[in-house]
Amino acid sequence: MTTKHLLEVKQLSKYFSITNKQVLKAVDGVSFHISKGETFGLVGESGCGKSTAGRTIIGLYNRTSGEVLYKGKNVHELSEKEKFAFHRNMQMIFQDPYASLNPRSTVKEIISEPMEVHGLYSNKKEMLNRVYELLEDVGLNRDHANRYPHEFSGGQRQRIGIARALALNPECIIADEPISALDVSVQAQVVNLLKKLQKEKGLTYLFIAHDLSMVKHISSRIGVMYLGHLVELTTSAELYQKPLHPYTQALLSAIPISDPDVEDNRKRIVLKGELPSPMNPPSGCVFNTRCPLAVAACKTQKPEWQEVEDNHFVACHLYNQKIMSNNYIETAATK
Repeated sequence: MTTKHLLEVKQLSKYFSITNKQVLKAVDGVSFHISKGETFGLVGESGCGKSTAGRTIIGLYNRTSGEVLYKGKNVHELSEKEKFAFHRNMQMIFQDPYASLNPRSTVKEIISEPMEVHGLYSNKKEMLNRVYELLEDVGLNRDHANRYPHEFSGGQRQRIGIARALALNPECIIADEPISALDVSVQAQVVNLLKKLQKEKGLTYLFIAHDLSMVKHISSRIGVMYLGHLVELTTSAELYQKPLHPYTQALLSAIPISDPDVEDNRKRIVLKGELPSPMNPPSGCVFNTRCPLAVAACKTQKPEWQEVEDNHFVACHLYNQKIMSNNYIETAATK
């Protein structure tokens, strides 16, 4: 089977049972695709479900419903042999470089372990040379191979995590907030490294983050998540120039601007209220309890996912002419 997209996510949901009667809807009906060689950014507040989406896509979590297609094949219906091959092609960079590396293993052992599991090299010298090559690819050197994770800085540990993700020559990498635990001065270095590796190796990225200012520099398209739902999706340039969803507008307004005159005079959108619980999400639009532009329909009707402009998708009643032309213009009763 051939497909024009490397990865397709169709109405993916992941629920966690908390008690017999309580269900946490971490991801609820999310759909997007990623083409080969592209970087797709997935952004949103902490707790919106973006990391859970990434872990469900790669198979660390079993889906509740929906499909994840990799080269046209459903990831969650693969045989054990097919899963083994799939995990060679898709790897993950984890958020915390302190917790994701085994403190009892040397760097050499950490990077070579995936190669041993998949039987890539029968000759240990060839495998060691590959470890040295990967260390150099990520800006480290062969002298680091015999050291332990605690001997490195946070940025260096994340480079080791990137080297491990590259060990099997994957086509696609899910980067789960790979810079959030790093110092600001190091974040740009890691992002530039990922861009360099993508260009050299033809990699495809799903880049998960909550920092929209950094996502802009690496992503070709961006999807915005809120409370388990995708609320907006478009190109990086379009999202920053013309955000449509009130939630996206609020996120972008929170990004600091280096020019003090512009920063002092611009309007900041402050969202009121607490983030609702995914165990008891609001009816209608999940954003209606915090949205400054909510109309009456937002409380009762779930907004449709629609293409408002070319390649610009949004789930918001404000762009539904039928809703807005009816008697729904009144402000929601809770406002």
